Amino acid sequence: MAFEQKDNSGAVFVNDQDTHPDRTGTARIDGTDYWVNGWLRKTADGKPYLSLSFKPKQDKPAASTKPRADDFGDSIPF
Repeated sequence: MAFEQKDNSGAVFVNDQDTHPDRTGTARIDGTDYWVNGWLRKTADGKPYLSLSFKPKQDKPAASTKPRADDFGDSIPF
């Protein structure tokens, strides 16, 4: 039986490579699947904590929102 992520839950695992993030995983929040990254940090007084970021999973990368030069309809004189 395949693992199915339950809603409003997630899991992160140790990243064994020397690259960051220190933890990686997935979460499902309100029916949307996310990639989860975690970094081990310390507060100013030395207390450890886990800083997290969430990025929605997508079937394909989002299209760039940067305008392309030829979209302006201008002709360049050189």
